[in-house]
Amino acid sequence: MPYRLKIESLAKKDIKSLELTVQKRIVKKLKFFLEKPDPLMYAKKLVDSSGGDYRWRISNYRLIFDLKDYEILLLRVQHRKDVYKK
Repeated sequence: MPYRLKIESLAKKDIKSLELTVQKRIVKKLKFFLEKPDPLMYAKKLVDSSGGDYRWRISNYRLIFDLKDYEILLLRVQHRKDVYKK
């Protein structure tokens, strides 16, 4: 069963605030992840799951997401220096 991606409003806002070249890179890599049979093999499980359960690394940006059944819920897209701050 293919995975579906749902993007939260905060993640949409994060993406829109980035430069166009970074936006394109993120979209391209997201498509790559979702085309794979198991996109979690590219993800890392987070120790502190208060902000999300998993993350993908795309260049200097981190995509924080949760997984429920076959739905990936993208929560945040932020630079690596800011993403883990409370």
